[in-house]
Amino acid sequence: MNTLNTTNPQEKTNRVEVVDAIRGIAVAMILMLHSIEHFNFYDMPVPDAPWLRFIDQMIWDGLWYVIGGKAYAIFALLFGFSFYIMYSNAEKRGIDFRGRFCWRLVLLFLFGNLNAAFFCGEVLVLYSIVGFVLPLVCRLKTKTVLIIAAICMLQPIEWIKMIYAIFNNDSTILQFNYREDYLFAMQMLAEGNFIETLKANLWEGQIFSLAWAWGNARFFQTASLFMIGMVAGRVKAFADTPDNRALWAKIFTIAFLIYLPTFGLCNLIPAFTKTLSPEDIEASTLGILSVRSFSTPLLLILSSIHKACFMFMIVTGLLFAFYCTKLCKPMKLIMPYGRMSLTNYITQSIIGSFLFYHWGLNLKLCDTWSELLGLSVLIVQICFCTWWMKNHKRGPLEEIWRKLTWIGSDK
Repeated sequence: MNTLNTTNPQEKTNRVEVVDAIRGIAVAMILMLHSIEHFNFYDMPVPDAPWLRFIDQMIWDGLWYVIGGKAYAIFALLFGFSFYIMYSNAEKRGIDFRGRFCWRLVLLFLFGNLNAAFFCGEVLVLYSIVGFVLPLVCRLKTKTVLIIAAICMLQPIEWIKMIYAIFNNDSTILQFNYREDYLFAMQMLAEGNFIETLKANLWEGQIFSLAWAWGNARFFQTASLFMIGMVAGRVKAFADTPDNRALWAKIFTIAFLIYLPTFGLCNLIPAFTKTLSPEDIEASTLGILSVRSFSTPLLLILSSIHKACFMFMIVTGLLFAFYCTKLCKPMKLIMPYGRMSLTNYITQSIIGSFLFYHWGLNLKLCDTWSELLGLSVLIVQICFCTWWMKNHKRGPLEEIWRKLTWIGSDK
């Protein structure tokens, strides 16, 4: 099944456009969040002026609420969608794309390590590992894929931890201790030269980054979103049709109704556990239940769900904005940026590390000025992409990735 409606050229164009626009917005969101994080180097001065501290707090809280865990989720959803487009197009030519896609993931792993050399908090290495789930499920029925995706979204490992915690007063099983790697990598960001920082990012930085992703339930959530994105391609979910508009409205409503209680519980549970006395804990289930050991995996499950729901609300909102409002025109301005997402994502890391790390300018900026600097980088990137795409079909790294993907073939 082809996700593009070949009977309607206009619909085909629109579908590509809306995906590029959403992808571009996701990459821009990532840059905005990384800017206030100083690309994982949390070394921000506290402004003297009260009004600037107030703005800093608004920017920090606002960006983390809207973007934290959501921008990467959009990226993951569209990664699965892109896989289906490539798989479907290859299938039409009589090519089994699964093996070629596995090779493509190896290449993505190399791109990820290029990115990790500058920014150890990057996500491409994780995608290159989790992405192998797609060739495994791409020939299953849609209903089966959605069931597997739902199981992954519910975080089976965290359920094992919760059950284990009930009977053993501990939920540290299936965890990795990355504290020493994290501290060493951060020391290099603060003190190291370029070569020292590069080495630390590629080893200690990647160890703690992947361990953090595992400990924060990103592996299973990413796999789930990959599969949902693939299914979105199968059912042509990004086409502007009356049925799809009804589907988006339903998805938005369901996501909103699930988001409210799960987000509320994520805030309520930590506050509630702080009020429990030793006597309360002693009197709890089986008399051996460690509230903290039980609540940690529970919070990860709830967090995974409410962040995914918020992401679906963002995506459906953007779809409606693109197809149903005058926001379509400004959204199209970011389409070239979305078409060059790999180039832009890696370029962000190179620029960000130069701006904030010790080997570069080592800027000490508060959140407000950091965000304005990040916005300036974004504008420059968008202008470059707009210029580049006037004469090229793909971005520089996208073209290299494509050519290496099909190396040895007639394509």
